[in-house]
Amino acid sequence: MSISDLVYSVYERRLLKDLDREQIPKHVGAIVDGNRRWARGAGAGVTDGYQAGADKITEFLGWCDELGVDIVTLWLLSTENIERSKGEVTALLDVIEQLVVQLADSGRWRMRLIGALELIPEDYADRLREAVARAEHVDAMTVNIGVGYGGRQELTHAMRSLLVEQARKGFSLEEVAEVLDVEHIAEHLYTKGQPDPDLVIRTSGEQRLSGFLLWQSVYSEYYFCEALWPAFRRVDFLRAIRSYAARERRFGQ
Repeated sequence: MSISDLVYSVYERRLLKDLDREQIPKHVGAIVDGNRRWARGAGAGVTDGYQAGADKITEFLGWCDELGVDIVTLWLLSTENIERSKGEVTALLDVIEQLVVQLADSGRWRMRLIGALELIPEDYADRLREAVARAEHVDAMTVNIGVGYGGRQELTHAMRSLLVEQARKGFSLEEVAEVLDVEHIAEHLYTKGQPDPDLVIRTSGEQRLSGFLLWQSVYSEYYFCEALWPAFRRVDFLRAIRSYAARERRFGQ
């Protein structure tokens, strides 16, 4: 072990020891950004960057599980990512599929897909659904996998679903508009039935949400980290948790 590794190991233990377990976020969202930039910096191919990012996700989930986090939401493929070249999207979907299959078959976590799977090739969507179905009822931390996800897309889907549901019940648009409230919309989100994220982490130095959980993150705490996702370390994660625990959450009051 190098001196730097030893220093970080000691620092990690100190951070972990000082954490107030009553202040651990129950739902953590992660915008796993920086895979392509990491690959360029490492002189590697884009697919290598995606694979390094996927490997980091397994580590990250273990860290969350260790602290007692109940739900983790990962944004792996956005609606904008689908606009990239066919070859790059296919490479990314291959990595995502392999990751989801590995996570599901590990039996360690409950799995859930969120996003517009109709935007990706049907064969990929089918295999992702099959893998996640094998882990839907695991009694453990829930892992939401965002594929074909976009915040505006989610809200559009929620409103469309709500209107179709009410129309089938025989209600007119005017009747729906008269009684519509936030809970009606929340019941049609991809994350329905789950608490909103307490903490949202974004890597790579970008300080924006880019549409991640637009509705659900209204009172979330944000933590922006300079590290590119494949280089995100356990010490970076513990710093994020420490920062969250030190904040006073007022929920707009």
